Amino acid sequence: MSAPLNAPRPSSLACWVAALRPKTLPLGAVPVLVGSAIAGHEGRFEPRLAGAALGVSLGLQVASNLVNDVADHARGADTDARLGPPRAVAQGWLAPGQVWTAAALSLALAAGCGVFLSYHAGWELLAVGLAAILSAVAYTAGPVPLAYHGLGEAFVFVFFGLVATAGTTYSQLGRLTPGALLAGVALGALASAVLVVNNLRDLEEDAATGKRTLAVRFGPRAARLEYLLLLGAPFAALALAVGGGWLPPRALTACGALPLVLLSARAFLRARGAALNPLLARTAQLNVAFGGLLALGVCL
Repeated sequence: MSAPLNAPRPSSLACWVAALRPKTLPLGAVPVLVGSAIAGHEGRFEPRLAGAALGVSLGLQVASNLVNDVADHARGADTDARLGPPRAVAQGWLAPGQVWTAAALSLALAAGCGVFLSYHAGWELLAVGLAAILSAVAYTAGPVPLAYHGLGEAFVFVFFGLVATAGTTYSQLGRLTPGALLAGVALGALASAVLVVNNLRDLEEDAATGKRTLAVRFGPRAARLEYLLLLGAPFAALALAVGGGWLPPRALTACGALPLVLLSARAFLRARGAALNPLLARTAQLNVAFGGLLALGVCL
């Protein structure tokens, strides 16, 4: 269980680590890695543009985490019943104004990298970038927060799957490719699976505080089915990409993550409550394993 509210304040560094959630950063980095690998396979890897895409993705990831911390507290969604890691604002470790300022700086980083990317790769990317920035804030803030209306998985799938992966490839090649889109489907599904674990763990607290996630709306059985489908989707997308000739056969190296998938699926069907916390980390690791092996296979 999380630390009770008003627990003793840790060091300033630990407070900011709690707010920034650095363990989530690979979810933003892996799609850029895969998208860049696909661009390289197609004959044009641009390190500067890959770096800018990484800045956009990580800036959005951090901003989303920070806004989530402060906005959930404002809505009363973080309570003593929380089973996950402690939240910095809810604990009183950081003031809301501090966290909003840090979120604004993260969004500024993402916007700056996005402008650089658009200048070199096409101004049409600005519209995509603006939508991503607005969605990162609207995930838990604003009049219609996405996470509170069962749209959290859709946000993650689109922006940390399709957009991050295919957008990275597009910025370097100047065109979309079916292989990049299908890779985006795969990584978006795995990133969404992380959120499903989180939402199932927090189901009772979310229901009590009015956070209508898909797990709250449809119950734990549907959440478990959703998780299994999301774990299977990457391999279906990979098979389609290779079978269609849009990714090289070496991309099947990503199937090396299958044992971790099976272990995660088995654990998810059995775990309850706080016991889901280790599975949350394992599912994030699965995203890294699948994406890393996919990038390696494409580059070989």
